[in-house]
Amino acid sequence: MIVHRRAVTAVLAATTLLLTAGCSSDGGGGGGAGNSSSGAASGPSPTRQAAGATPPAKGSVKVVRTVTEGLKTPWGLAPLPDGDLLVSSRDEGTITRVDGQSSKKTELGQVSGVSAAGEGGLLGIALSPDYASDHMVYAYFTSDSDNRVVRMVYNEQKESGEQLGAPDTVFKGIPKGFIHNGGRIAFGPDGMLYAGTGESGNTGLAQDRKSLGGKILRLTPEGDPAPGNPFPDSPVYSYGHRNVQGLAWDAEQRLFASEFGQDTWDELNAIKPGDNYGWPLAEGKSDDKKFHSPIAQWHTDDASPSGAAFAEGSIWMAGLKGQRLWRIPLNGTAASAEPQAFLKGEYGRLRTVASAGGDKLWLVTSNTDGRGSPKAGDDKILEIQVS
Repeated sequence: MIVHRRAVTAVLAATTLLLTAGCSSDGGGGGGAGNSSSGAASGPSPTRQAAGATPPAKGSVKVVRTVTEGLKTPWGLAPLPDGDLLVSSRDEGTITRVDGQSSKKTELGQVSGVSAAGEGGLLGIALSPDYASDHMVYAYFTSDSDNRVVRMVYNEQKESGEQLGAPDTVFKGIPKGFIHNGGRIAFGPDGMLYAGTGESGNTGLAQDRKSLGGKILRLTPEGDPAPGNPFPDSPVYSYGHRNVQGLAWDAEQRLFASEFGQDTWDELNAIKPGDNYGWPLAEGKSDDKKFHSPIAQWHTDDASPSGAAFAEGSIWMAGLKGQRLWRIPLNGTAASAEPQAFLKGEYGRLRTVASAGGDKLWLVTSNTDGRGSPKAGDDKILEIQVS
């Protein structure tokens, strides 16, 4: 792949930024100014808390409106600079544009090479950091042989259904399975591409640093191991994960990730480069100092966490089996109060949450994924206001 001079300059700048930010006394990972879990570098940013401010122990959620409904197996979400939204369909392998005002849906096209089965298919999507000039959309999907990341040119001038260019493979070889395919991608504040992967049902992969399964990966936009990664010439940023489903940065550039547990504990983790998060040797909090314990944990019936986003001093985490939205207020990389649940059972399974700017979030339901109880109009995107 061709590496443009501008990309090289951005990588060098990001490396300097990462090395500076990585020395944080509270162990946070990540790079520059806060960004949403959608990975839309040109999209809205969450509000920045005053230095040292801790959010109230209790918050609130108000559903402002239903942006659109009638979606089929929605998974990834990427806000566009003009306020419209791109949403991926896991099973159909398509990306659809949703008008942020009129709710009109326009299919961009089908992503070639997607092989949907079980929990695999077309999963996370993100906009290029240079989207304003290159119009690139990145996607993580399951192919016949692996999970991979591709990028495509989005040409709005073409007919509906034909607006996506041919996929250019950026990174491949991530283990695939009927379960635990990971799939969340996001461009971090440092301009690097982060990908959450699963161990594909083979638990031993999570502890194997040579495997791409059960990891958080950090890549350049061209798909190379990012400068400053903790292991030489490796894309692995952290390991010992079971199935990473959500990525979010706070206003101080620290990375947080949500992941599925097995039978006992789901987790929200503060990610430190190079750390081991325990799976399958530990599930939830552990007394073993070799493993980085989560900052919050839930019984699997209460969460089964998917997407995550930062707003108003808290991480907001969507729950699938738990059918609720969790608020985890932060003090640095620790929870400052007990997690608080909202919207319990009101909208069914919740798949993705992303920043809509300030105190607003986008929330995507997931009732047509084969495990929910779809009703007329499902699935939908909601705009919510939080505190």
